[in-house]
Amino acid sequence: MTTPDLTSAAENLLRGVRPTLVHTAAGPVECAVEGDGPAILALHGAVGGWDQSMILARAAAPPGHRLVAVSRPGYLGTPLAVGRTPEEQADGFAALLDALGIAQAVVMAVSGGGLNALQFALRHPHRCRALVLVSACSERLRTRIPLRFHLMRLAAHCPPLTRAMRRKVAADPEAAASRSVPDPELRRRTLADPVAGPLHLALMLGMAEGLDRRMPGTRNDIAQSRRAIDYPLRSIACPVLSVHGTADPVVPVDGARRLAATLPRAALMEIDGGGHTVLFTHRERIARRVAGFLAGL
Repeated sequence: MTTPDLTSAAENLLRGVRPTLVHTAAGPVECAVEGDGPAILALHGAVGGWDQSMILARAAAPPGHRLVAVSRPGYLGTPLAVGRTPEEQADGFAALLDALGIAQAVVMAVSGGGLNALQFALRHPHRCRALVLVSACSERLRTRIPLRFHLMRLAAHCPPLTRAMRRKVAADPEAAASRSVPDPELRRRTLADPVAGPLHLALMLGMAEGLDRRMPGTRNDIAQSRRAIDYPLRSIACPVLSVHGTADPVVPVDGARRLAATLPRAALMEIDGGGHTVLFTHRERIARRVAGFLAGL
């Protein structure tokens, strides 16, 4: 796939998908809903929003599901007042399901959305059919905050700069992806893949769209992930599939291993040598595993 074709495919990926602001008992929550079937509540990570949640769901979920892609509090249209802590955010998601008339959902979370997913399973066990955690934070993080987050925080106050960032990503996707996928051959294969390539580029392009409205949630996520975390994880009774790269520099794999060893019904899929973006670099393999996991429910 040439760069113009890849960029066009990425820019058209979410065309026609429109988020709505749903008024819930917890406050207004922005989401986009797509498809029919059993519900999947998709939760993005840092610098995210409903668009990033939808990309996550499309990358991992098999057909035949109703995708509910959420902007978590502090991102895009969902105010941070809906919930700062993972506990409060989990209650906000339950209120969203109430407003949408959804009794139960599989919760699919990536990166910083992991703590919210765990709290949803703890606080609303009868609403949570299963958890799918991809490169997800499940315990206190002690890794250094990536430099790009600091740069994005500064750039968020300068719209011409964020527009220039987006143009640069669109013009040279491989250079943009080199930060998250340093291996040249793996990066080439990922961007050349007709499914993973546009999804990954759409994720990178989306981060520069409305960056100022993604920063309050990102700052909150960073603060929440650095708090002491002591969840009664053994009481999570639903099936859990955790997918994690063994070379993830953002959320170390040791946390996923400890989580899998603690939860009574957890399975861990390790991607040998995979980084924080394994959902794209190993998309087909992960999607097959997720499809089998969901079919087993």
